[in-house]
Amino acid sequence: MKAENVDAPIAAVTVYADRARVTRRGTVPLDAGEHRLRIGPLPLGLRRDSLRVGGRGPATVLGVDLVTRHQSRSTDEQAAELEQRRRALTDELAALDGADAVEAQRAEFLTLLSQRAGGTYARALASGDAAPADAVAFADQVAGQLTAGHERKRELARRRTDVSESLAVVDRQLQEVRAKRAPDRLFAEVTVQVTAETTRETTPTAAGSTAASVADLELELTYVVDGARWQPSYDLRLVDEVVTLTWFGLVSQETGEDWPECRLELSTARPAVTATVPELSPWYLDRVRPLPPPPMPMAAMPGGGLPKPAAPPGAFGAAESARAGTARSAPVRQSVAEVEQGLAAATYRPARPVAVPADGTAHRATVAVLDLPATLDHVTAPVREPTAYLRATVRNTSTHTLLPGPAAIFHGADFVGSTRLRAWAPGEETELALGVDDRVRVERKLTRRSDTRATLGSTRRRDVEYVVTVANHTPRVATVTVRDQLPVSRDEGVVVREARLDPTPDERTELGELTWRLRLAPGGTGEVTLGFRVEVAKGVDLAGWRD
Repeated sequence: MKAENVDAPIAAVTVYADRARVTRRGTVPLDAGEHRLRIGPLPLGLRRDSLRVGGRGPATVLGVDLVTRHQSRSTDEQAAELEQRRRALTDELAALDGADAVEAQRAEFLTLLSQRAGGTYARALASGDAAPADAVAFADQVAGQLTAGHERKRELARRRTDVSESLAVVDRQLQEVRAKRAPDRLFAEVTVQVTAETTRETTPTAAGSTAASVADLELELTYVVDGARWQPSYDLRLVDEVVTLTWFGLVSQETGEDWPECRLELSTARPAVTATVPELSPWYLDRVRPLPPPPMPMAAMPGGGLPKPAAPPGAFGAAESARAGTARSAPVRQSVAEVEQGLAAATYRPARPVAVPADGTAHRATVAVLDLPATLDHVTAPVREPTAYLRATVRNTSTHTLLPGPAAIFHGADFVGSTRLRAWAPGEETELALGVDDRVRVERKLTRRSDTRATLGSTRRRDVEYVVTVANHTPRVATVTVRDQLPVSRDEGVVVREARLDPTPDERTELGELTWRLRLAPGGTGEVTLGFRVEVAKGVDLAGWRD
């Protein structure tokens, strides 16, 4: 039975994090009887166990087969055109190389000819058989030929450079459409049975007979392909105490077939310069213990440096200026995707169709725009670095479960850094580090240090006291969280005693971490005093101390 080709273009695509489900639809008129319908070409990398056939019409599906047609060259128009262009450029390069070789041989011949003719002319001039003008004319002619040959070689070199650059462009384009370069093609062949009882008859013909009974069959073919993905990306824009979160979906694919503008859905189902607030680690004191000789070389322990987020000074003030500039007119609105919430996942349909070619380039669609309330404060850990970070505590008041992904942070119109959002469920709070705010000044000073020995000389004491000063130079009330720490002893020969904590910390942990929350008026300052004593027993060498 000969297969009939059915025109079934791509009508819908559902993209997951690491694959996609493609739906093709086509309508074909059929008379009563058994038919074999061919749909394709399909991508070679489709998951064969995912192929499904459905549709509407008076027919019964008897079977579905996947058939591979082997060909010498790719039939994809874009890939075939690029391959033909590449062959033409390669042939042109070969022709240029041949012309360059001919010019080299010509120059070699002229050089050898002038060398041999020089001796002949010398003998002829000596015997009087030739005039000096003849020798000069011959030399000028050879020089002209050599000059013209060098000019031709330079022109060939210029053309070769241009052709090589064009060939490199074609190679890059072919690399982008590499999934389309496979010459073989895959087709789905569907066998259906249309019965006479289910067909409709056409009107009588001019000869008085009736045409064959015909049924309109709408076929729907779905399959899953690898090589497709969508990734979330976010913009976080702080204005006043509202964070506007814009959620983008970046769709890319290298499946071997282009997706035209069709119904595109993004499903959450699962078939950088980072701006962070510095965290404290425990401060341990211990006695010095001699280390035994290592049996083998040991790798050095990595350091504990903190990544420092990049943010321009005064970025928060720039946000206020941006707000003043936009207050005169309403901002433009962005179209967002329709959402269909499932039991464990959501499916988003962008407001407009999106065409995605199979070249691996990312195409962005807006998923959602959310205005989320934020509580702003500042965080500083001056024992590590004397800077204050602006922090926003944001609650997800939407119904969306936000997926992990990179986020760009803006204060108004100013880009101040980037971070990465973790999975963020509805109703959940998260903290966003919004960069350094240089208008909150922090200073930590060692105001007292003394080393004494007990009367009997059995115990050594070290008393220290630090003062942390925080100044608010912003035009609004600022809440500043100050983090510091006391050392923690790991040995009974080293004892740590608190001397002065003023004011009393709002929080403390067993690992010596202390937290104060200062509320400072515009132009106001606040102080935190931290004092402690370390007692070291006789014969114990102190390790881990830092000023």
